[in-house]
Amino acid sequence: MASINTFSLDSLASLPPEDPASLIIGQDSAANRNAHHAERAAQVECTVLLTGETGTGKEVWARLLHRLGPRQNNAFVPVNCAALTATLAESQLFGHERGAFTGAASESLGVFRAGNGGVVFLDEIGDMPLELQPKLLRVLQEGEVTPVGSSHPVKVDVQVIAATNRHLQRDVEEGRFREDLYYRLNMVELRMPPLRERKEDIPSFIEYFSDKFAAQYQQPRWKPDAETLGKFCDYRWPGNVRQLSLVIEQSYVLQCEPTLPGTDEKDPRSVNLPFTNLGRLRVVAVGQALRTTGGHKGRAAELLGVHPNTLTRLLSQISDDEILDS
Repeated sequence: MASINTFSLDSLASLPPEDPASLIIGQDSAANRNAHHAERAAQVECTVLLTGETGTGKEVWARLLHRLGPRQNNAFVPVNCAALTATLAESQLFGHERGAFTGAASESLGVFRAGNGGVVFLDEIGDMPLELQPKLLRVLQEGEVTPVGSSHPVKVDVQVIAATNRHLQRDVEEGRFREDLYYRLNMVELRMPPLRERKEDIPSFIEYFSDKFAAQYQQPRWKPDAETLGKFCDYRWPGNVRQLSLVIEQSYVLQCEPTLPGTDEKDPRSVNLPFTNLGRLRVVAVGQALRTTGGHKGRAAELLGVHPNTLTRLLSQISDDEILDS
């Protein structure tokens, strides 16, 4: 077996600027170790389980795995398992035959056949309905799916990368996740460390996002002074890299200095968390994301870290006046 230690982060510099590798930043030993393991896993096309808190960059790493492997020129199909509707999840994943159920006016390939030859990224795998887990296990073990309404299995060739912010071993112990599926997915586990565990990399992330958004919004690049940089490094960043990116991007949109959440009473983005109910937090977050993106729902969903369908559902529960007042 080839040594995984032959991989160097310097090789990422040769990839295109838009490549997800551009977000694999800093000197954190866990991130470096993940990069070595990612290259090996990508080359042998095994299943990979990405674990870590929300906002730690699991999809970024999934896209990097895709770019590093032999399937890089084929499809990368991301699926948010938490956004799958209970009644249609089987059809969405495995496809259906025409007439398989009411409303099935035509055949649907489903995720795995649509991604044939490429990579399927199953985000929030811990939220996959228990009744569908044996069917996913069959994809991994046998390389085949059976569309809804058909009795004939269809061969598929995909590499599966899964991600979760849940403690899957605990879910296995409590009967919420199949043990055999867990071990099948967990051939290689890459743990994404939270930003609070890699404080030494925060200046690098600030520099990267400042350069990115200065170019995007055609504004001068923000460079924090030593005191501000220290505060940013000391902050715990519960939303991790995604939250840091959002804070910096908001400053370019609003043309003001970046502000740590909850530290500036005059900042309309600040929320006094201990005295704000969850419903209000949801309204503020959605309104903030929509303003930041100029009303672009797809980008707003990305900033919030949710599937566009989830944002649509949230918007149906919030009035326009609430968003304007947020």
